[in-house]
Amino acid sequence: MIQHIVLLKLKPDTSAIQKTALLEGLVALKQENKILGIESVTGGDNNSPEGKTNGFDWGFSMTFTDAAARDAYLPHPDHKAVGRDLLRPIVEEVLVFDYEI
Repeated sequence: MIQHIVLLKLKPDTSAIQKTALLEGLVALKQENKILGIESVTGGDNNSPEGKTNGFDWGFSMTFTDAAARDAYLPHPDHKAVGRDLLRPIVEEVLVFDYEI
């Protein structure tokens, strides 16, 4: 399985409604079987007390059945639409980190 972690530096004027819409859009990719191989989707505001966020204040994690499922997700039109319509309007910077589990 592949753990796909995405950390975001959000624009200062990002609303709670926009963050909720982004998470709902990501969850819909799994729940509506738009993209096969997504095992789980979670996300939310950073609440770490360590003070090591480097400005990344929101993130999400997706678990894929395997690297092939993750690789199919990346160029998928529904994934691209979530990025274009829900993520890009609210984000300043993105960090992606994937690893096998």
